[in-house]
Amino acid sequence: MHAWICENPIGVDALQWKEVPTPEPGPGEVRLAVRAASLNFPDILIVQNKYQFKPPLPFVPGSEFAGVVDAVGPGVTQFKPGDHAAALGGTGGFGTHAIVKADKLMPLPVGFPFEHGAAFAFTYGTSHHALMDRGELKPGETVLVLGAAGGVGTSALQIAKAAGAKVIAAASTDEKCALCKSLGADATINYSTENMREALKALTDGKGPDVVYDPVGGDVAEPVFRSIAWRGRYLVIGFAAGGIPALPFNLALLKGASIVGVFWGDFVRREPQRNAAAMAQLAGWYAEGKVKPVIDQRLPMSQLHAAYARMSGRQVLGKVVLVNE
Repeated sequence: MHAWICENPIGVDALQWKEVPTPEPGPGEVRLAVRAASLNFPDILIVQNKYQFKPPLPFVPGSEFAGVVDAVGPGVTQFKPGDHAAALGGTGGFGTHAIVKADKLMPLPVGFPFEHGAAFAFTYGTSHHALMDRGELKPGETVLVLGAAGGVGTSALQIAKAAGAKVIAAASTDEKCALCKSLGADATINYSTENMREALKALTDGKGPDVVYDPVGGDVAEPVFRSIAWRGRYLVIGFAAGGIPALPFNLALLKGASIVGVFWGDFVRREPQRNAAAMAQLAGWYAEGKVKPVIDQRLPMSQLHAAYARMSGRQVLGKVVLVNE
């Protein structure tokens, strides 16, 4: 097999495409022939040694992928060779094969494309947990999605619309705003050219958004939180802009607002039954055409560096997917 090996987590340039022995699955494990893997922001952080999860070296990055089961270890009864499945392995996806614990695999329904399987669970699971569980989103409320044209942003936009909310999508270019409109956003804000507070005031009749979905962080967080509605919920997803905001606590007091942390990975581990129910609802919405991954580019697995460069340059509309043909 071949895989991208991280021997020293000093950045993307240190990754090497190598031939390595094909591993055999152990007890409770499955070997997956990877057909597609998507790139997520934590996949950049983990090879820079900046992510909260630090795997032992060397490791193969790639947290979200899909493929065909080609071997199962002792004790595995829920999968057999030939089954199609999506994996949330944390690592291992950027290669031709991966060893995954069976409980980290989800069967893919017949007709579910590998590219969608590799771009679904992480982003849509995160956004569903954020909006429906942590944000307690109700029909008719207004949601502001920051970084709305990215992987998690497009999923949040679709989920909020499926839940009956009004969506204001904020992005950094007119092209990205146009994508958001095509996905059903009720309004858009280009925060590179528009004043965020004035735009939000105009779009909400001065009330502000009920729920803010923020995977961006950085300088935009404080003006948005100052604009939030009474009893608003500010969902902290991540910090793609690089800076971690320091919000004045008096703003939360004055607005009766909540700053809500969202850590889907630990939610999956701690509350598997609730996560399973969320994924079942998402699968139903996918079947109904209410949610569907937005694929920015489909690149060969060997072009991982190009995929990283596109994400680092904030050019991605939706998600970049790497494929093994």
